Amino acid sequence: MQTTDFFDPALISKYNLNGPRYTSYPTALEFNDSVNDTHLITAARNSPNDELSLYVHIPFCHSLCYYCGCNKIVTRHEEKADRYLDYLAKEITLRAAAFSHCRVQQLHLGGGSPSFLSAAQHQRLMTLLRTAFQFADEAQCSIEIDPRRVDNTYLSALADIGYRRLSIGVQDIDYKVQQAINRLQSTQHIADLITYARCVGFESVNLDLIYGLPHQTAETFNTTLAAVKAMDPERVSLFSYAHLPARFAAQRKIKDAWLPSPQTKLTLMKNAMQSLQQVGYQLIGMDHFAKANDELAVAQRDGVLHRNFQGYTTRGDLDLLGIGVSSISAVHNMYGQNPKTLNEYYAAIDAQTSLTCKGVMLSRDDMLRRDVIMQLMCNLNLAICDIESLWDINFNEYFAEAIDSLGPFIDDALVSVTRQHIKVVPRARLLIRTICMAFDAYLGKQVHRQRYSRVI
Repeated sequence: MQTTDFFDPALISKYNLNGPRYTSYPTALEFNDSVNDTHLITAARNSPNDELSLYVHIPFCHSLCYYCGCNKIVTRHEEKADRYLDYLAKEITLRAAAFSHCRVQQLHLGGGSPSFLSAAQHQRLMTLLRTAFQFADEAQCSIEIDPRRVDNTYLSALADIGYRRLSIGVQDIDYKVQQAINRLQSTQHIADLITYARCVGFESVNLDLIYGLPHQTAETFNTTLAAVKAMDPERVSLFSYAHLPARFAAQRKIKDAWLPSPQTKLTLMKNAMQSLQQVGYQLIGMDHFAKANDELAVAQRDGVLHRNFQGYTTRGDLDLLGIGVSSISAVHNMYGQNPKTLNEYYAAIDAQTSLTCKGVMLSRDDMLRRDVIMQLMCNLNLAICDIESLWDINFNEYFAEAIDSLGPFIDDALVSVTRQHIKVVPRARLLIRTICMAFDAYLGKQVHRQRYSRVI
């Protein structure tokens, strides 16, 4: 399908609303303080899964990127990581008991910046994890890095530890843009790191790009895209910059006048999609691209793509256990989050109180709607009979209100609803979040919509 088919100005104007990203349903805005560790342990015991995905949050960064909305701690005191690892060791021991029956199929380190840790600290962390949990022989281990703090020796150490997937934040290569977001980095250095990573055993490289950053133009971003394509990564993530200075203090350093206009931002997105697809990358979901032989592309073609708190994945069927400050777990019928600040995280471990400080227990309706939303988000297609069989419902009766809400999309030939299927046409892919909102039972709380960014 031609990229231009995704960008009908009238449709985008009509449907580009504020809405959730649906990395979960219910979303994190529904989290409350009624859940604790007991709920997590019970969910693990009752879960039909015996396979596990681990996420470890490393909150530290050496410097502040002004665009960033992640949970991070900016510091140059590297010894703080040793203390953090001491507490991670305690949490890992605590959590492992509830998941002793599970085999770890995936491990991902995010942040902050996991490359804040030294090679020796990474070795310590991996030893802690492998001692406490059962790892499958074929477990996929992936890590995010800040290329400014990484050299070949460091990459070799990560490969020796067992990491095989690498995610690197490029964002933009233009000097003026980098200066405005306080992230100056060498494009050649990143290219050299990727070349060396493949030499030492990394099997997959993902590069992150952001469109909508200050001072970006179509011309400068095309230069960034050319550089990324020359690096030939297996995957590219293309994210929209959400300017929310009221929520993220660092973004106040970015002046509104520096930002591209909405029309320019849309052009940046359109050009990026077209440029990447022209050289063989396939659009995965809304904002990821992968080579045709990548497992994400294969999963999408086979209709088995999944989505969780980490984005699109081939194994969304796994329970997800989050470890570290602010990390989120998704186990069976509950979501649980650790304390968001380091002091609260340390205090909970010291006091031996519940580390799960907020979250939500999913009702039957939540889990049913989650299935519907995730199927549409990932595959643009829903087999109604599968949902009816799994949940013992009459779909059209249960979701009568939601189907009515799809009326405008049906009238615009973007969605078709039959007795057997709900299908989203390919040209409506960028509007899938808006379409899924029809099935969201929580969006009646209008205050929530004000906290979401635009879907495009």
